[in-house]
Amino acid sequence: MNDYPDIETCIECSAKQLKNISELFYYAQKAVLHPTAPLYSPDQGKLKPRCAEALRRVFKICDNDNDGYLSDHELNEFQKRCFNAPLQQANLLEVKSLLKKYCDDGIVNDRMSETGFLFLHTIFIQRGRHETTWKVLRKFGYTDQLELSDDYLRPYLNIEAGNSVELTEAGYEFLNVLFQKSDRDRDSFLSPPE
Repeated sequence: MNDYPDIETCIECSAKQLKNISELFYYAQKAVLHPTAPLYSPDQGKLKPRCAEALRRVFKICDNDNDGYLSDHELNEFQKRCFNAPLQQANLLEVKSLLKKYCDDGIVNDRMSETGFLFLHTIFIQRGRHETTWKVLRKFGYTDQLELSDDYLRPYLNIEAGNSVELTEAGYEFLNVLFQKSDRDRDSFLSPPE
């Protein structure tokens, strides 16, 4: 398999001897539900551009204080959002240790950088855990083609005749904070790069 990077799994099986049949179906299902090809280039050993772009977007959404890093609290919120469970302290320390060891700027001032976030997903994929990356991407609205789904971009609102929709105070505050995060030069306008 090392000579053929496009081959993800090789299983010796036999229907006659009932050998590894369940494993065959497991890996076939995994290949369909969580394909590696849109995420990772085995020849180059890195994430494909669309995948990296999508994961950068996820990182920026989770970086609530917009400091360019994910704090322990932000990582925990990310974990709860994607996997419906808090991040255990032992797992957090293990991830940070891995990044410190293999990704030079993956952890900065005890916080995860965007580079570290991308590296972590690369490791997941290389170790055959690409379903983790797919779960994250799907939770943030991505389709199998790594595009934002229509349901995510334009959610359905059932507005009855004679009614209207308004933002709550929390909605206004959210948009204001988002604007302030994006207005890097603090001129109260968003330029094309911002």
